[in-house]
Amino acid sequence: MTHFPLFKTRERAEPRRIAGPGPSAHLARAATVLALVSMHCAATVPVYLVRRVLSGRAAARQHYWERLLSLVQRLGPTFVKFGQILSTRRDELPADLCNVLARLQDDVDSLPPAVAQAELSGCYGSPLSGTFSEIDLIPIASGSVASVYRARTGSGKDVAVKLRRPRIDRVMAADLALARAGARLLARLPVFRNVAVVEVMENIGDAIAMQLDFAREADCLDRIADIVSTVPRVWVPRPVRALCRENVVVMDYIPDLSRDAVETLNAGLRRRLAETTLTATYTMLFIDGFVHCDMHPGNLYFRRSGQVVILDAGFSVQLSQRMRSLFAEFFLEMAWGRSRRCAEIVLESATNRGSPSDHTSFLEEMADLARRNHNLPASQFSLIAFAGEMFDLHRRHGLRAAPELVFPLLALLVIEGIVRKLDPDIDFQETAKPVLTRAIFSERAAPASHQQGG
Repeated sequence: MTHFPLFKTRERAEPRRIAGPGPSAHLARAATVLALVSMHCAATVPVYLVRRVLSGRAAARQHYWERLLSLVQRLGPTFVKFGQILSTRRDELPADLCNVLARLQDDVDSLPPAVAQAELSGCYGSPLSGTFSEIDLIPIASGSVASVYRARTGSGKDVAVKLRRPRIDRVMAADLALARAGARLLARLPVFRNVAVVEVMENIGDAIAMQLDFAREADCLDRIADIVSTVPRVWVPRPVRALCRENVVVMDYIPDLSRDAVETLNAGLRRRLAETTLTATYTMLFIDGFVHCDMHPGNLYFRRSGQVVILDAGFSVQLSQRMRSLFAEFFLEMAWGRSRRCAEIVLESATNRGSPSDHTSFLEEMADLARRNHNLPASQFSLIAFAGEMFDLHRRHGLRAAPELVFPLLALLVIEGIVRKLDPDIDFQETAKPVLTRAIFSERAAPASHQQGG
């Protein structure tokens, strides 16, 4: 068996209802979750009360959020992914909680080689040499949903083999059922009366479920590759369709990927890579309304040749045509400094807006926020701060942001730090203008068949 040098990719997958275990398995999982939550409360609540008296409410709450982070990690991958997505819901959650949840990362052991071999043999038959002339069963990347291996096909093509963890779909199905039941209970409590608990939970549950649909992930790889084909120097691996299975995605292997490569690049190349990354992201968002929500440093690479490599398309979402148009128009008006129109678009996107005459003060404050952030360079512009202030305006004026809005914001929040590190002086709004102009004024529209959830 031949072993290859390391390369990197990760995992993610659209909404499909996962076939879950029976009632007894649900009850067993519920008992485990309840036990962990009970132990957490027993150990944390008294400390919170003491700290509140001795150090004040803010310090006590921060300590509680930190302990909550530990609990979420102990509950397992489904809850970690819930936390990761909830960290963007600054319209519904306190900002300090969102900041803590944003630190959540998958931290799981890789599959033992014998388990990986058994799973792959179940897909391709034994021996594996009938399908792959070489394969390294030591994973070169591992996450909560899948592990990735490098292999070579019988025709000599180097590929990446992404294998879903055995039974992870059943674990996540049980966890999602518990989460949805919990959301329905929380929605009945007075403290959550004005919070879209059920809607948010359904939204997030679908986002998590899509990461298990590997057939969809293969489709998403092809689609993203097609979308960004108009952007020079962007490379997305294509799936090898003949080798893909229900729980395996086989895709092109992209060589020479290193997380440290960017540190050795000169300032001029770093600026070009930053612009290319933003242009590719904007093209997905504004032209097609197709959102890659997971372009963190494990899925986004910069080659010394000047190419941007985008991996792992599983956590991708199709925006509705209406949301794509509103989001693109908002960015265009922001780029041109038309702050009043920006405020009107934000109001139009709300799910309970009523009459504009009912929200005069909201429009004035939102326009002021847009005006203050117009044309700021990356070193001064913070998307997290902007979104936080915008959602605070929603709360104070009794408005509710569309749940769909979380996905484009998540995509931009994920790449914001990467782009700023590449080029602190890049202008996010100026870079968007050519793509936005094309999106708003061209005849092209997102296909009706590509609606979110379809």
